[in-house]
Amino acid sequence: MSIPSAAVEIPAAVRALAGDAELAPVWLNGIGGLTFRTDDGRFIKWGPHDAEANMRDEAERMRWARRWIAVPEVLDQGQDATHEWLVTAAIPGRSAVDPRWSDDPATAVRAVGAALRTMHDALPVDACPWTWDPEWRIVNAAERGVIVPADLRTPPPVDRLVVCHGDACMPNTLLDDDGRPAAHVDLAALGVADRWADIAVASMSTEWNFGPGWEDALIEAYGVEPDRERLEYYRRLWNET
Repeated sequence: MSIPSAAVEIPAAVRALAGDAELAPVWLNGIGGLTFRTDDGRFIKWGPHDAEANMRDEAERMRWARRWIAVPEVLDQGQDATHEWLVTAAIPGRSAVDPRWSDDPATAVRAVGAALRTMHDALPVDACPWTWDPEWRIVNAAERGVIVPADLRTPPPVDRLVVCHGDACMPNTLLDDDGRPAAHVDLAALGVADRWADIAVASMSTEWNFGPGWEDALIEAYGVEPDRERLEYYRRLWNET
């Protein structure tokens, strides 16, 4: 995932959704999906159909979650034969991996850890209609033709059930200009699971974005001691599914 060139080609569907608004590309994901910001306060996310996490599910989960936490308002969602799109209202803030934070990873990493804890404490497990537990993830992987190693079929005992983000990588938390958590994005896999499923991925993603040495800082900001067994299991599960 990366920030795309300003010269990126604008898909016809995105151009139609933007109307008369000017478009600026802000994100390119690993399967060729693009996110654009308009000059009238919207984000347009567009990409190929994805069997693992689709934008219809994301829109549904965002509408549910925004009753308790800050997430963008869904304005439109749709699809055609090959691609799908999601239009949301812009929220003031920048991704935790925006160039603004390149020279201050300590602020960004700790803000993401704190934001994840706040999310886990705020979203009601009993009211959440979705799961993201290992059994569901392994079945989902199998439906996509991915066979998970047998030893991952027995997860560690649950520490604490929460409503997990489902893709708690650093880019998916927005920060304000002072480095405080502003909102969460990319909630297509949101569901109930052990909190370490999110903590493992969030802390692991610090290395992808800022290099080694920041994993435990995020966990400390979340407010727990590193659980090496659960971290290893949920990182492997992420990589295998």
